[in-house]
This record gives sequence, structure tokens and C-alpha cells, in this order.
Amino acid sequence: MLHIMTFFGDPAEVMLFGEMEAPKPGPGEVLIKTLLSPIHNHDLWTIRGQYGYVPELPGEIGGSEAVGMVAGLGEGVDKALLGQRISVGGVHGSWAEFFIAKAATIVPLPESIKDEDAAQLIAMPFSAIALLDSLKVGEGEWLVQTAANGAVGKIMVSLAKARGLKLLNLVRRGEAVEEMKALGAEHVLCTADEGWLDAAKALVGPAGAVSAIDSVGAELGMALAALLGKDGEYVVFGTATGAPLQLPSGEMITKHLAVRGFWASRVFGEMDGETQKRLLTELVTLAAQGKLVLDVGGIFDLEQVTEAMQAAQTPARSGKIMLRA
Repeated sequence: MLHIMTFFGDPAEVMLFGEMEAPKPGPGEVLIKTLLSPIHNHDLWTIRGQYGYVPELPGEIGGSEAVGMVAGLGEGVDKALLGQRISVGGVHGSWAEFFIAKAATIVPLPESIKDEDAAQLIAMPFSAIALLDSLKVGEGEWLVQTAANGAVGKIMVSLAKARGLKLLNLVRRGEAVEEMKALGAEHVLCTADEGWLDAAKALVGPAGAVSAIDSVGAELGMALAALLGKDGEYVVFGTATGAPLQLPSGEMITKHLAVRGFWASRVFGEMDGETQKRLLTELVTLAAQGKLVLDVGGIFDLEQVTEAMQAAQTPARSGKIMLRA
């Protein structure tokens, strides 16, 4: 298992490899034998002590998502689940050989979905599809997203294509343009290039975009507001810069633009079961058809914790870093 030391800090310094007895599932729970578990940004922020969820120390085991095999059943759990390969997200302690999950939250998988995709099928893709499902944009209309070369941004390319949306992908590095096009993105612009905003306006047309997803913040808000059309919506998903969001009063007023946030943890907690089932079914179907692009940037054994945490924090890396139990 990988656990946090007695204090928060740099994941490469405060995460340790150790051993403990396998946990036992309680009523309605299952014991999962981990195959692969990703290192997400929210995992890293949790280890630093700077996320919405603050674990108790010492000894918190890291990891919040995995693909694995059902190795044990708690009271009241369907025996047919034993031995099944499943995906699960929203858990604690998946950076270990075994961890516990609620039986109601696991997703049985078809053989056509490989482990590398299954390991990251829930957290980022489900965030992306829940975000997309909450937007006003419809088939044939324009959606703009910043940080398009991030994990959620890349997934959004696949989802938007499946739903028939027009997607404008904005990146901050020139080399990310070709990276996105290689993943199937049709419209990609670099915000560091001169004249990018004029090119974006020409692309979305005079009616403008219906929705914009922003994970950068700061002055980019001025440009996104300019790209949105009348009654457009501006959704704040992240803040790569950490700087306050800047918005133009004039366009906010005359276009009646709406601004709101999107925090996946809250959305998941408030989502009804039927919506969860519908969105998960859509994800699993796309993954089984090979239409969901999920990159892997490297696979490390649990004992390689330092190297794995360093790789996960490498700027401009491509693909999710995985831990193998």
C-alpha cells in the first residue's frame, strides 16, 4: 500500500510504501484486488492537504479509482459479483493490493475494455460526461474548452464527437496543437499565437458559442466571453493559473451571459441514480467501441512510489500515470 506520512506535502516526499493486513468488507461492501490505479490531480492535491477532502493522518492510504477483481463479499452482496473485473471511482485507498468499495458503486466491465482504459474510466470521464450533460449546448452547436490537452479536455473530444457537437479546443502551448489533432480533435488553437482570438471568432461564427468550459482562468475569461453568443454560459471547471477570473462587464450585460462553477464531488453527491446509470452506460459503451480516448503516460509498481509521484507531477506530460499492485 501507499500511505501519507504524518504530514502533508510534496507527494514524492510524503508518500511511503508499506504493508498491512487486507481490509475486510462490511455489509454492502466488496473487497477489490487492484490491477491498476491512476494518479489524478485531485489525489496529488489531497496529499498536499489542499483539496476539498482532507484525510486524517497518519496513515491515509492514497488512491481514489481503480480497475480490479472482486475478491471478497460483505453481507448482503450478490454472490455473482465474486471474481468479476470492475471499475470503481470515488473510493479511498486504491493504491494498495486490496481495498474496499461499496458494491452499489462498482461497474462490471466487458472484456473489450482494456485495463489501462478501465482504470481511469470513472473519475475523469464521468466528470467530463456529467459536465457535458449539464451544459446548454446541443447537437450542431459550438462548445469552447480551455486546457483542452488536459485529461478531461481530451475526453471531451470523444464525448463531443459522439454527441454531434462542434468543439473548439484551446491550448496554451504550440506543441499541444498537434497532440490534440492526433487524438482526433478537429479544431485546435493555441492562445499563445498572435491572432488566435480572431481565428476563433471566425470559426464559431457571428452567433457565437453556446457554452464555454474554462480550466485556466485569469485574463482568458475576457476572450471566452467574447466567443460566447447571446445567453451563453461560462462554466468554471478549474483554475490552472490560480489567478482571479477576469470578465468584461459590457459583454456580460449585453449578452446576458451566465457564469457558474462545476465541482464534480458535489454534482456526484446530488445526482440521482437513473442519471448516473445513463451516463455510465454511455461511457462504458463508448469505451467498449474504442471511441473513448484515454491516454496512459506510464505504469509503475507500488514500490516505485517516488518515481511515480514525480512522473505524475511532471509538467506537460502526456497521459495518466498508473500504479500497478
